[in-house]
Parts: sequence; C-alpha cells; structure tokens
Amino acid sequence: MAMASSVKVVLGSIAFAIFWVLAVFPAVPFLPVGRTAGSLLGAMLMVLFGVITPDQAYDAIDLPILGLLFGTMVVSVYLERADMFKYLGKLLAWKSKGAKDLLFRICLISAISSALFTNDTSCVILTEFVLKIARQHNLPPHPFLLALASSANIGSSATPIGNPQNLVIAIQSGISFGDFLIGILPAMLVGVLVNALLLLCMYWRVLSVQKDEEDPSRAAVAEEDVISHRFSPATMSHISPLNPQEWNSTFDSMNVIRSPNANGSTAHVETLRNRVKSADQNEIQRVPSGAIDSARNSNASKEATTDDHSHGKEEPVASKMIALTDSLQDVCSVQPSEEKENLPRRWKRRFWKFSVYFVTMGMLISLLMGLNMSWTAVTAALALIVVDFQDAQPCLEKVSYSLLIFFCGMFITVDGFNKSGIPSTLWNLMEPYAKINHVSGIAILAIVILGLSNLASNVPTVLLLGGRVAASAAAISASDEKKAWLMLAWVSTVAGNLSLLGSAANLIVCEQARRAPQLGYTLSFWKHLKFGVPSTLIVTAIGLTLFR
Repeated sequence: MAMASSVKVVLGSIAFAIFWVLAVFPAVPFLPVGRTAGSLLGAMLMVLFGVITPDQAYDAIDLPILGLLFGTMVVSVYLERADMFKYLGKLLAWKSKGAKDLLFRICLISAISSALFTNDTSCVILTEFVLKIARQHNLPPHPFLLALASSANIGSSATPIGNPQNLVIAIQSGISFGDFLIGILPAMLVGVLVNALLLLCMYWRVLSVQKDEEDPSRAAVAEEDVISHRFSPATMSHISPLNPQEWNSTFDSMNVIRSPNANGSTAHVETLRNRVKSADQNEIQRVPSGAIDSARNSNASKEATTDDHSHGKEEPVASKMIALTDSLQDVCSVQPSEEKENLPRRWKRRFWKFSVYFVTMGMLISLLMGLNMSWTAVTAALALIVVDFQDAQPCLEKVSYSLLIFFCGMFITVDGFNKSGIPSTLWNLMEPYAKINHVSGIAILAIVILGLSNLASNVPTVLLLGGRVAASAAAISASDEKKAWLMLAWVSTVAGNLSLLGSAANLIVCEQARRAPQLGYTLSFWKHLKFGVPSTLIVTAIGLTLFR
C-alpha cells in the first residue's frame, strides 16, 4: 500500500499514538480515561481527521471476533457458577507432595484451563487459590504467582479461544479449531514444561527450604478455603439419668408423633433409649416418681404463672428431660422435612451443573469438528441461558462489555493507521530479511513480534502484522502461510511473559494478589522481569523449532 498524503500520515500517526499511550498506560496523568475510552478516542480521531470515512470505520469492526469473544465470556460465567474453577482450585491442593509438586500442578492446571477458558479468566479465578495454598504451606507466593501467569499465557496459545489475539488470527486466517490446536499443541506442551523447569532452577533453594511450624489458625483457614471440609453436627454427649419406664413411654409417644419420613432418626432414638436403660439404677431411684408428671404440668401451665419452686430440688432434672423430649421431637419431625424439601433443590442443582458441562463439551466438540467458531460460541452461550431458566441479567452483567468496546475502537484505529501507509512502508523494508523459510528470517520476525507485542500490545501487533506476514509466507507456499499464522500466534502470546506489562493476564495476577483479603502480596515489576526475560526467550526459541 502506498503512503497516504502527508497530512493523513501525520494526523493518523497522532491518533494512533494517543491510542497507544492510553492502551499501554491507561492511568497516564494528563488523560487518565483508561484503555476503553482511549480506543474510542483513537477511533473517533481517525474519522475526524479524515484518515478513514465513517463507513470504512464501521466496516473495520470485525463482528465474528466480537461474537466469539462474547460467547466465550458468557460460557465462562456459567462455568464459574457451576463450580468448574472451584474444582480446578481443589486439584491444586489434592494430595500435594511438596512445593515442587505444587509448582508443576499450577503450571499444568493454569495452562490447560487457559487453553479452554481464556488466560484472563483462569488468572482471575486461580490467583486467590494459589495465595491460600502458599500461605497454608508457609511458602513464598511469588514463584507460584509467576508459574500461574506465565503458564496461563503459554497455555492460551494452543486454541483460538485461549486469548484475544488468537481469536483474531483464527478468524482472519480461516484456520479451523482442530488444525490450530494440532499445530500449536506440541510447542505449548514443551513450553509449559520448560517454563516449569526454569522456575524450579531459579527458585530451587526457596522451594527446598523446610517449611516452618505452621500457625494452626492460619493453616485451618487455608485448609477450609482450599479443600472445603464439611463437618458433622455435634451429638449430645450427656443425658440426665431418669426412670427408664418414663423414657420408654416418651420414645413411644414420639414414635406416634414422628413424621413417616423421619426414619433417618430411628437409629439415633434407639441409641438414646439404650443409653438411658444402662444408667445407674441407684441414681435413678433418687428422682421422685411424680417429678416428671409435675414437671409436665408445670411446663403446660407456664403461661398461667404457677409456683416455680413447688417441685423443690427435682425440677431442674425434670426440666432437662422435657427440654430433651422437645429437641428429640424436633429431630424426628422437623429436620427430616427440611431435608425432604432440600433434596429436590440439590438434584436440580446437580442437573443444572451437568447441563452446563454438557453444553460446554458440545461447544468444544463442535469447534473441533470445524463449525463456525463465532456462531458456535454464541449458540452455546444462549443454550446455557435457556437451561438456567431464570433472568439472565445477573450473568450477562458479568460480561466484560468494556473489552468488547475496546476491540471496536481498536479495530477502527488500527485500520486507519494501516490506511496511512506507514505499516506497509516499514514492512517492505523488513520483509526481505524476515522470510520464514530461513532460520535467520524466523529469528528476525520473532524479534520484531516480541518487541511490538510489548510496545504496542499483542492484539494491535497481530492486526498490524498478520496480513503482511501471511502474504509474504503465501508467496513461498500455502503450507508456509499457515505456519506463519501459527508462529505469529505463538510468539505474540509468549511475548506476554517478557514483562509485567506485556499481558493482561500478568496484570490480573498482580492486581488480584495485591487486593486479596488477608493474603495480599505485591508482585513487583523487577521480580517478574528477572524471570520473564529468560523464560520468554528460551520458551519462544524452543517452540519455534517445533513448527513444521
């Protein structure tokens, strides 16, 4: 594409620069409006400056990408309600064999969940689980937070629904879900393993330190939060020794009053009966024969203000018996009826969760079969709304509409910048040295993608370079075109591990960890950079050798 007029080049560059500053630094002091407003501002300036027309701006919005993004977000909301991520969190602590085992689990679970449910969603849900487990075992949180964020980025590269830039690549390239998965899965698996080994090498001494004696209260809280133990209600440990005949008549009368559905309490009643029969006979004889009857009369006429001291010293014993009788009647009649009422709710809840998992599996199978990804995701989202059979507004409110609006503004801004001719001119200068049929060309292209992904963010990088890289590879062969798209997806995604600002998943982990109640931890920029630079370079290089 030839360069536009000098006026459009200057104005388009200004509009794109404003978008870039607000996208990378959303709280910039001179205009702290955030990323979403920044993308809309850049789009509006492209139209106002005449770089593109309003019709061209509307055409620049890629509806299939927005539909796929919206559908996957709705599905993730319902999976969260169905406790999917709670179960994933429990897997982190289930029969853990130490800090190194825990680190590998976090890497594996984070990568798999990110490939299926997007890296941002996995980081939002799993960060607090990781902090709780680290606290439970008295371990420093930062190796595990780094494992979570870096593995989420690497794992999300394997599928088109793993992250936003993969959505763009899958739609623009036309690569099916299955081909995308098969093409990147080997690199993803090796990358997660290498990333975990690098974490072990860097933090071996920290992870090998024998943990100190745990604070019992802190360990108990963490264990309860992570594993969610369920305790049985307390049972009565002492019964006043009274006349066995009176107790037998009481139990017999309770059997008449008891609801037919209270069979679950029969064993408990029989246990109490046997314990009463085995009481000391001498102690029983000390209770006057009329004490129980008097106590009953006193309890029945309490509202008539009878003499509370008419029973002498025996009244407390008889009152205990009456109170116990009332409580046993509650156990035999009220509790079973409550359980009967809750039983349909539990089964309804289980059926609903099964339906959510079934619809999600159907969506993944449909994607693997090569059906239209956008409409498949939207259909799955609507199926979950219908199965829920209630007002969908609370769930739809959890969808990140600001992200959808950000994408709309970004599409328009990047399209205007492309029409200015600047990206094409720069690519024409670099293209002869970035051929993917040579090792040196792959290395140069990877370096450019790594740099742009951290300077301009990975999604704008894909929008700017995607078509040009693919066209250059298509001139070599059709298979090289597909390889170029997959390499772009791999490098632009792993590039997010380079620095804390390289990926939204990194920022989510950092912010979630800082705000976690009673578990707050700050993952610093330099602590992330110390691991991020070597991990990104090594994982990217090893992964590129696996593309064929």
